[in-house]
Order: sequence, then structure tokens, then C-alpha cells
Amino acid sequence: MHGIFFYIGLGAGLAAACGLRPFLPVLLAGALGSASALGVGFGHDPYRFLQSGWWLLAVTGAFAAAYALQLLLGLVPTLDPSAERTRSDPLAAALAGIAYGTGALLFAGTLAAHNDAWWPGLLGGLLAVWLAQRAAGPVIARARKRLPDRAAREALTLYLDAASLLFAALVTVLHPLGYVLLGLLAWLLVRARARAGEKYAGLRILRR
Repeated sequence: MHGIFFYIGLGAGLAAACGLRPFLPVLLAGALGSASALGVGFGHDPYRFLQSGWWLLAVTGAFAAAYALQLLLGLVPTLDPSAERTRSDPLAAALAGIAYGTGALLFAGTLAAHNDAWWPGLLGGLLAVWLAQRAAGPVIARARKRLPDRAAREALTLYLDAASLLFAALVTVLHPLGYVLLGLLAWLLVRARARAGEKYAGLRILRR
């Protein structure tokens, strides 16, 4: 598959997957890039490091450290965008920052690898991660609150990692699926905001 249309879909899809959880999409993209498989590659500077061994080892270490902090210290791994006035958990804030950084790098690196202008990928990656976190964050936060025990809440992170890996794998196999993923996330965000608006309107009526 060739052409800027396909590579934008690939970069956007990888960035959106990072918005859910950043580690496994980065490891998958790096492994495929080092093998030059499925059109994924980061062989051009300044993004060559995305497929290097030291980078993949560092991401693996960060992945293990995030789970250790979550399980040992009871830290929350995901942000709740609907609760912007409350102080964010430090692990959740750090992982959100990592998601933005890696999503932007993967999108820009994908464009650079195919001799296209890479800087729009930085902006596109940030937007894709923002969309993923805004759309999925409140859903994940509500699910954590409703789960009955800590073990079930911690297991939710495993499902989130699996989902991010699945989405990343799908867009590497069929690049235009990145557009589909963005569309689904946008639809989820619009529906969530519409429901929030209806709930707010209902509360206003009850107060009268």
C-alpha cells in the first residue's frame, strides 16, 4: 500500500491507539519498523530511534514500571476528562503525557519514513491522542467506579492494553482503518457530550 492517504491513516491510527494506552502500540510499531514489515518503518532521521533496541527496551521498562506503580501504590492509570476540577493522579497524568508524546512521534515518524513532510504528523498525533482520551476517558473512569473490587479495577487496565494493541495491529494491517478509528472516537465523544447536555438540561428543569 502506497500513498499519503494510507500513511496518514496509519499514523493517525497508531496515535489514537496510544491515546488509549501508549506502550504496546509503540512496541508493535517499533518491532514492525525494525523488520520493515506491513509498511511500517522509521528509517529516516530524526525518528530512526523509534525502531532501535534501546528505545524499545526503555518503553518496555516504562511499561513494567507503570504496572508496578499502579499495583503497589494503588495509583489510578487513566485520566477522567469529565473531572477537570479535581487533582489528577500523578500516574494518570504521566501516562497521558507519554501518550501525547509517543502518539505525535509515531505519526510524524510514519510520514518522515515515506519522505513526506513530518511536522504535520506532530500536530495530527496530538489531536488523535486528545480525541482518544476525551472520548474513552470518561467511559473508562465510570467503569472503574462501578467495578466492585480492586482486582476487577486493575484488570481493566489489561483490557485497555489489549484494546490499544488490537487497534494498532489493525491499522498496521489495513492503514485506512485509522480513519475508521478516528470516526468511531469522534462519534463516541459527540454522543457523550449530547448525553451530558441532556442530563444538565434535566437537572435545570428539576431545579425550577
